[in-house]
Formats: sequence, C-alpha cells, structure tokens
Amino acid sequence: MKLTQLLKVIRPLDLIGPEEMEITGLSYSSHEVQPGNLFVALKGQKYDGSSFVEIAKEKGAAAVLSESGPPPHWPLTWIRVADGREALAHLADEFFGHPSQSLKVIGITGTKGKTTITYLLESIILKAGGRPGVIGTINYRGPGIIQPAPRTTPEASDLQRLLRTFLDNGATHAILEVSSHSLVMKRVLGIQFDLAMFTNLSPEHLDFHASMDDYFEAKKKLFYLNKKKRTAIVNQDDPWGQKLITELPLTTITFGFQPEALIRASEVRLSERQTSLLILYPGGEVELTSSLLGQHNVYNILAAFAAGLALNLDLTAIVKGITAVKSIPGRLEKIDNDLGLSIFVDYAHTDTALRSVLTTLRSFQPRRIIVVFGCGGDRDRSKRERMGQVAGELADIIIITSDNPRNEDPASIIAEVEKGVRRTGVKHYWLEPDRRQAIKQALSTARKGDILLVAGKGHEEYQEIKGEKIPFNDGQVIRTLLAELKGEN
Repeated sequence: MKLTQLLKVIRPLDLIGPEEMEITGLSYSSHEVQPGNLFVALKGQKYDGSSFVEIAKEKGAAAVLSESGPPPHWPLTWIRVADGREALAHLADEFFGHPSQSLKVIGITGTKGKTTITYLLESIILKAGGRPGVIGTINYRGPGIIQPAPRTTPEASDLQRLLRTFLDNGATHAILEVSSHSLVMKRVLGIQFDLAMFTNLSPEHLDFHASMDDYFEAKKKLFYLNKKKRTAIVNQDDPWGQKLITELPLTTITFGFQPEALIRASEVRLSERQTSLLILYPGGEVELTSSLLGQHNVYNILAAFAAGLALNLDLTAIVKGITAVKSIPGRLEKIDNDLGLSIFVDYAHTDTALRSVLTTLRSFQPRRIIVVFGCGGDRDRSKRERMGQVAGELADIIIITSDNPRNEDPASIIAEVEKGVRRTGVKHYWLEPDRRQAIKQALSTARKGDILLVAGKGHEEYQEIKGEKIPFNDGQVIRTLLAELKGEN
C-alpha cells in the first residue's frame, strides 16, 4: 500500500521526505521491522520508540512515524503526529482493509469472566453453524490459526492482522477480550463492534489506573466503539454495571438475578459436579445444566446466553453451545486423582476473584480447604494484604508462595500477603517461596475429602522471575507430583 494512501486516515503535524513509496507493513517494535515497513515509534511507560529508530533504519524501514521530530540529518521519511497510538490504530485498520466491518465483532470487558464467556460464546456460534475467531488471555485462535497470547488484547496492528487472517480464512465472527489497558492505549480504536459486553468491576490494575472511577471510565470506552446498529450487554447486578446502564445511549440487554434483568437466572442449583439453572428471557424460559461450577459461572452463562440472543442465534444452538463447554483452562479446572481429593487450579489473582472461588468451594462442604497462592510482583501492591485476609477467612490451611515475582523479592511479597492472613487469626499457614515445593507440601498435607485450590496462575505456562520466563504450569506440576506420590506408595 502506498504511504500517501495510508496518510489519508491520519492528520500528520509534519511530513518530512517523500511519501510515494510502497509500505510493506506496520511495525511498532524496532527488532521486528521488515524491509519497507513503516516503523511506528510508540511512547510506552518505560521506553520511547523514538530511541530505537536507528535499529529500525538498519532493518530496512521505509519511514518512521513518531510524536517527536527526527534526529539531525535523518535520511528517511519522518511523519510527526500528536498521538502515536491513535495513528497506529487508524493506519492498521486502513492497511488491513477494515476487517471488522465484514465480521460480527463481540467485545467483552470487565474484571472477571471475560475468558470463560469467550469459550461459551465460541461454542454457541459453532453450534449455530458460524466460524468464530477468538482473541483473549489464553490464546488467539480461529479458522486455520492458533497462537499464544502475549497479552489479552494485542497492539492495534497485531489485532487488525489477526482479524484480517480470521476473515480471509472464512470466519464469520470475532470474539475479543478487551482489557482496560487496551482501551486506554487505543489498541481497539477503529474496530467496529456489533456487541459490547460488561461483566463486572472490582479492584484490579490500580497500579495503572488512578482510581476505581478511572478504571470504570477506561472500561466504558468500549461502548462508544460500536457499529451504527449497536447493542450493549450489561450485568444488572453489578453496581458499576448499574451505573453504566444509566449512562449508555445504546440498546442495552441486562442480565443477572435481579427481577429487572431482561435475562434472569432462577432455580439455581450448585454442586461440585455441575450447575443447573432456569433462564428466564423475554418470550420464554429454558432449563440447562453446565459443567462450569459456581455462582460466578452462572453470570458467565447468562452473559453468553444474552449475546446469543442479541446475535439472533437459534435457541437450541445457544443451549447446546453452553452445555458443550466442559471446562476452561485454568478456571476452576479440576485435576483428576486417586487420593479422594478435589483439586482445582484457578486464575484467581485478585481478592475479589479469590473470595468468589473460595466461597464456591466452601459451598461444597469439604472436610477442609487448603489453598496455595501468591501475588505477582511489579503489580498492584494494595491487593496483597486483602488476598491474604480472604484466604484466612475462607480456607483452613494456607500456603503462601511465589506467583510471578518478576523483579521483586519473593520474600517481600509473601510478607505483605502474610500480614492479611495474620489479621484473621488463622493458625495453619506456611510460607514457601518455591511454588513447586508449596504445591508438593499441600498434596502431602491433604487428606480424603479435602479440597485443594492452587490459585493465581491458572492457564499460564511460565513463572516470571528476574526478567526470565521459566516454564511452569500449575496443572502439569500437580499431575507430575501426583504421579510421584503414587510411585512412592
């Protein structure tokens, strides 16, 4: 595509150099620049892409776009803009041919539930004969493509490339987890959403957002990126959802337990094996049974059901799609064993999520609950004591360990979590920085009838320690340790 055509979708402050050249692609990473690329020098929290323009030039960049001016005697075309991220979003949408305009696009935002809802909705669309692509926390997958997810919502150029790949491979729908970071950083700008969904809001990422109000305002941005015929799906029971409903100038479908909700749960029966419920909706009701456990998953089921109706999908396909989902990687994922234990792996990494999961497990009336968890380093420190307190209130035995310590001292993080545990007066807790040893200790302590929860990392395949990603998956480690215990017996 010619640079002149690309530049029609943005308003450069300055354009220095020729603009008739062919642009082969867009790159925001100097190390990934290919010959003929337009290098977009983004300003990040730690680095400014303009510091790496020499690397981009050496790799064959045709031009540079930046919020700052060029270095002295710069030989390549230089485009100066007011907002690099906004420019990248519009350029990517243009370069890849506006793929979202030819797909049914569903965006899901909120603190909890996004990943599970993408799996449910993917299954519903498949049962209805569609071909969905999914972009989210666990991976990016669709017709003819599956790849790891470095972040929940990718940068604008990566996102538009994925949507174009989905479309070229025959996709009919795209389901996106839309993080608050991505909304603030304008990664989804230019994407035309048919449905925008709000699940809930609880404290998270407060190292990035100044306050809960700021966090809410970030989430709200999604609902102003819809197509002309736009629909919002909102959790009626969540206080922030209620606030959102009053502020949105959109057709809104609500879900929840409250009588005001358009899609409402009734006659809910929760057990360790399954969840049964009656869903009331305008014009009817339907019973269904799901393998997904806990009240939080009732909300996820309602949200997916509402989305299916909003997309005008067949009711039978909606029900079959929901019931076909047996488990979600790292979301109350049950690990089979011969010890008479109920072992679960869950991604719960905030105090609200941990409380929700432990409350669900407590409702199963186990002999004891043993929980292994930690908190991530270089992230919101305010939740550490709160998570410790939740564990102390709802678990019988606690082992505090490392999560992803990143560049922090694991012992310091553990000490902060311990303060919250001690506040509850619980006596049975241990500190074990080595996550594998902590899980092993929990398995050795557990007895028949106990529930063991390993929380915080869920589906993740690694631990981040001092700049390294060390292979580590909770489920795999548990299975390996179970095999070792079996061998010892």
